[in-house]
Amino acid sequence: MYRTVDCGALRICDAGKQVTLAGWVSKVRRLGGMTFVDLRDRYGTTQLVFGGEEATHNDILHRIGREWVVQAEGIVRERSAKNTALPTGEIEVEVTNLSILNPSEVPPFTIETESDGGDDLRMKYRYLDIRREPVKQNLILRHKMALEVRKYMDSLGFLEIETPMLIKSTPEGARDFVVPSRMNSGEFYALPQSPQTFKQLLMVAGMDRYFQIVKCFRDEDLRADRQPEFTQIDCEMSFVRRDDVLTTFEGLAAHLFEKIRGIKLPIPFRRMCWEDAMSYYGSDKPDLRFGMEINDITAQMQGKGMSILDEAAYIGAIVVKKCASYTRKQLDALTDFVKKPQVGAKGLIWIKYNEDGSLKSTVDKFFAQDILASLAESLKAEKGDLILVISGAERYTTLKQLGTLRLHIADIEGLKDPNRFECLYVVDFPLLEWDDETQRYYAVHHPFTAPKESDIPLLDTDPGKVKADAYDMVINGVEVGGGSIRIHDSVLQHKMFELLGFTKEDADERFGFLMNAFRFGAPPHGGIAFGLDRWVSIMAGLDSIRDCIAFPKNNAGRDVMIDAPSRLDEEQLRELHIRLASLPK
Repeated sequence: MYRTVDCGALRICDAGKQVTLAGWVSKVRRLGGMTFVDLRDRYGTTQLVFGGEEATHNDILHRIGREWVVQAEGIVRERSAKNTALPTGEIEVEVTNLSILNPSEVPPFTIETESDGGDDLRMKYRYLDIRREPVKQNLILRHKMALEVRKYMDSLGFLEIETPMLIKSTPEGARDFVVPSRMNSGEFYALPQSPQTFKQLLMVAGMDRYFQIVKCFRDEDLRADRQPEFTQIDCEMSFVRRDDVLTTFEGLAAHLFEKIRGIKLPIPFRRMCWEDAMSYYGSDKPDLRFGMEINDITAQMQGKGMSILDEAAYIGAIVVKKCASYTRKQLDALTDFVKKPQVGAKGLIWIKYNEDGSLKSTVDKFFAQDILASLAESLKAEKGDLILVISGAERYTTLKQLGTLRLHIADIEGLKDPNRFECLYVVDFPLLEWDDETQRYYAVHHPFTAPKESDIPLLDTDPGKVKADAYDMVINGVEVGGGSIRIHDSVLQHKMFELLGFTKEDADERFGFLMNAFRFGAPPHGGIAFGLDRWVSIMAGLDSIRDCIAFPKNNAGRDVMIDAPSRLDEEQLRELHIRLASLPK
């Protein structure tokens, strides 16, 4: 046997036992006539001790280095200098025999909790990075979450059913990854952006409650919470209305937080309509761990002779508690922040409500003290507070700018408590959004989202005002899941396709299989899909999803470890009926 026990199992009660361990050398410390080796595996670390002749004359012991794979036989002893930071810290193994199973080159970065390796280097040697405790624990956490999801869903009668990976491309929304078909010249599969149509077909098939932990693919620009391939907890239910779905899956969230973090979430979760989320937080995924709500002060700020305000469609303000002490340098930095292209504001007005009751601002020339005092009172500002104001030509754009500023200030002031979890559902999204460039409506979610029943008449008169029977679950400002009640009536679905600019031929070509299925008795149904990667990152307290994915891509969508994507050779391209002339040189 390579080992009789793993490196995390031994305790003081095992003292005196003969054991065999195997693992990776984490550290070697030579102290006089004694040598200490930390041996590590997935389960933990055990200290090996070599003394006397064994330490002095053991040739193997003198050769081994970090990350060598070794086997050690010995006796468990109580440590004289205990390490309370380790579960195995009360014992050590006095080695009687040491064997090398595999030597190792010196690793390119230190395999410790705080590594000296940068992101690119660690991604190139990801198999070494996974040996580090934080990454290993994130993958263990991911496993536990997936296991608890399956337990919970099974307890409610959901069936885990696999859906295809090679499907038909439906170019609406994010770009598809496409796969050429060798046997069907000039034709392509697409990798699924989600199993949306298949899970609806499973409802038509009478499966009633479906879920799947499934890989999905989107060829879109990347950021910290996006990867080209990601994992969804995909769910669908028959004979449900919106609140049935929300209740079921806030139960899933509560179950996961209790089992994984030992936290009891208050349920039901708060419900907030999309319009309120945008009006008060400038975001459809508001972070409720802190206040700093946005206030509409358009009426109060206009008509005072300041053209940038008088010509604005919307003026909003946030109150930053106890920050009137900000220096001019700090306020200039905030102004520079909102002017960045990714924020897009033209400028920032600040008003200091000083401790002595005076008010100082960038608009003193246009606003007398009594007007500023009245504004501060209406905003419920107190002495020592800072008021920040942004104006703009378009209401929602300005609200988003204020929302971005709100989050930036929260980062500066340390208001995002990683151990506090504020969960809510955002509901009543717009069903459609108009695009001036293409002169057509686009689905805010997807073409199968049902309108709210009360808004269906507006589809013929004012489609832009129709609200969707859709919902997002938001935790600490992160959208962890989203879904909707689906259209199950073929007449209404065709109406939706018309509003989205599909001809009957287009709709039949792209979604005819779903429309055909609806002819045979589709039940009312709805569902939701959660981003497993995002949810694990929240549980782990991470800002990026990459460290909870075993083998992630970088921000350019590349796997630098295996060097993918890569070019195909000419023979492969010919078999796939791809003309070389069409490829870039």
